[in-house]
Amino acid sequence: MATVCKKWASVFGTLQPVIIGMIHVQALPGTPHNCLPMMEIVRRAVEEARIYRDTGLDALLVENMHDTPYLRGVGSEVTAAMTRVACEVRAAVPQLPLGVQILAGCNKEALSVALASGGSFIRAECFVYSHVADEGWMDACAGELLRYRRTIGAEEIMVLADIKKKHCSHSVTGDLSIGETAQAARFFAADGVIVTGASTAQPANTCELDTVRTSLGSEVNGGLPILVGSGVTVENLDKYMCRVNGLIVGSEFKEGGLWSNAIDVERVRKFLRRKHELLP
Repeated sequence: MATVCKKWASVFGTLQPVIIGMIHVQALPGTPHNCLPMMEIVRRAVEEARIYRDTGLDALLVENMHDTPYLRGVGSEVTAAMTRVACEVRAAVPQLPLGVQILAGCNKEALSVALASGGSFIRAECFVYSHVADEGWMDACAGELLRYRRTIGAEEIMVLADIKKKHCSHSVTGDLSIGETAQAARFFAADGVIVTGASTAQPANTCELDTVRTSLGSEVNGGLPILVGSGVTVENLDKYMCRVNGLIVGSEFKEGGLWSNAIDVERVRKFLRRKHELLP
């Protein structure tokens, strides 16, 4: 694995590929599927964080995945609730780097939550180039987001940007390869890029990963981190470990491999055993 940027090394403290466990926060107040009081939402998130810590994961990422159908922008109640969740998770598991994602495309809100909770990174949708998502048209946000990051004094928080992300149509940028999109994300100062499959739990294409790696050129960019953001399993882990700096894992750690289910501890342990088998 090539040397990566100083910010990545500072956050994660290793050159080995890091495993980031997804905490799919239960439906928040004001969303159609909310059925739990805030205390129970927090309790479940903290419980998952502790499981991931105790099994040996490298980092955590909280996301409001249950808030379907998503909006292109959220109300203050969601930002406040995610702040509460992130703060409680951070307090319960201070040892692990914490990331935030707020759907859909609410990257400024995620950044503010990360800053308030002591988070280390966000996962940003639609950082460069526009596309059509489930929620409708999504515009690129890099310029506004990074200016906002400077304004609130959050420049140490990493922005990990999805490129050609899942659950989206990219026909409007069909003349741009995923490698060119990665180059644009680098040019617009992303701290890392995330490659996904077509949808949740669908594996990323290894040819696309190799294209991104070649396009970025680690010797030129100082080691811009590359992550896989969907579909990583015990069975395909060997294909990714040698190609990327990080793996964001959700569905594989859940009962039956379904993202909306509870964490299956044995699945997590099996995954991490396989990871250690693959390390040099």
